[in-house]
Amino acid sequence: MRDILLSLIVFGLLPFILRSPLLGAYVFAWLSMMSPQKSVYGFARTLPFAYMVALVTLTGLLFSRQRRPLPINSVTVTLFLLLLWMTVTSFFALNTQAIVLDRWIFVMKIQVMIFVTLMLVRGRQQVDILIWVVTFSVGFYGIKGGVWTLITGGTGRVWGPSGGMIEGNNELAVALIMLLPLMFYLHQTATRKVVRLGLILSMVSTSFAVLGSQSRGALVGLCAIAFYLAIKSRHPIRMGVLLSVLLFAGISFMPDSWTGRMDTIQNYDGESSAVSRIYTWKTMWAAALDRPWVGTGFGADNPLVFLRYAPRDADFTGFEGVVFVAHSIYFQVVGEHGFPGLALFVLLGAATWRTASKLTRQTRNDEEFGSWVPVLMSMLQVSLVGYAVGGAFLSLAYFDLPYYIVSFVVLVDASVRERQRARGSDARVAPTVALPGGSAAAIPEGSP
Repeated sequence: MRDILLSLIVFGLLPFILRSPLLGAYVFAWLSMMSPQKSVYGFARTLPFAYMVALVTLTGLLFSRQRRPLPINSVTVTLFLLLLWMTVTSFFALNTQAIVLDRWIFVMKIQVMIFVTLMLVRGRQQVDILIWVVTFSVGFYGIKGGVWTLITGGTGRVWGPSGGMIEGNNELAVALIMLLPLMFYLHQTATRKVVRLGLILSMVSTSFAVLGSQSRGALVGLCAIAFYLAIKSRHPIRMGVLLSVLLFAGISFMPDSWTGRMDTIQNYDGESSAVSRIYTWKTMWAAALDRPWVGTGFGADNPLVFLRYAPRDADFTGFEGVVFVAHSIYFQVVGEHGFPGLALFVLLGAATWRTASKLTRQTRNDEEFGSWVPVLMSMLQVSLVGYAVGGAFLSLAYFDLPYYIVSFVVLVDASVRERQRARGSDARVAPTVALPGGSAAAIPEGSP
């Protein structure tokens, strides 16, 4: 029944997407983020829904009046250079070309649709719709996971959708951390009480899902965004105290087994998963030092890389011949794409942050944008903090969500620029004076 329902929804939307590719951008974000096909167990589980929607959206884009020029700023230029460099490093990869090509296609499919989205979405209403879609496509698992955590008293671990990039408890937790600030933005700008109440409950449930994931990196990330959220609020001390109390209450709810797992953060030397991470980070670093320009290319998690670059220290006895994923966005990028790739990856975050700060200053006193842009930019910066901290322990360099956060900043910047140009055009229109008979004449420039 689920297979039929999902298929009817997606196939039923395709004709509308062909007519309005903007709808395709929303639907692709939903399919990419939520992966609903992973929740069915029949024929629909293997159907390439996202590819279908992407293809129809691209076809509709070619003939649509909704298409806008691709926004060009420091963020989009940096993103393009990063993708170009990933393509260059693919030619020098140590992995088999079949695997490298498969991973390159996976990454580029996401990025192509990000650029398509940048050419379609404009204005507050469309940006907000995209934020709602992205937030609750993943937030669904946070709300459900939070309820599960409360029902089980914190003893049951929360997992993401099977087969997706956020299937693991750690990956899902970091994704939810990045979404909490977006939920806060939606709450701050919502006008209906029932919506605001629903968002509060969603934030509470999602926070419990983060704790219920039993991810130590997520706990660090949760503390990081709570701290920065307090700094970004209008009343930092008051917000800081409130968030500290809520965080303490949530932690107090969790069982002793959860507390014992979190305590291993201080004693990571004797914890196998922490040691395996250090082992992998040293491997990626050694590969980057040996191949500083191009790294190992996509797919550094292969036996050849670990055979060549894994440390031989006594501290890692028992890890010989074992292959791990990078367990860090930074080591993942530097290991696979060298130091130029890492520089562009970090620069992308810095450019996004800088553009968000610029938009906050520009729109703070603006009648049209001042009520929502500064709040959104601050929350997107909080999301970036969550990704920067939580991602330090996970291989999520190619995950869709952080690139959608980047795209939100670009879309708002494009919307503000277009509106400013329109205002400038209106200001340059010559004033008119009424003439007898109801006609009007323009006042020539330079007239007294």
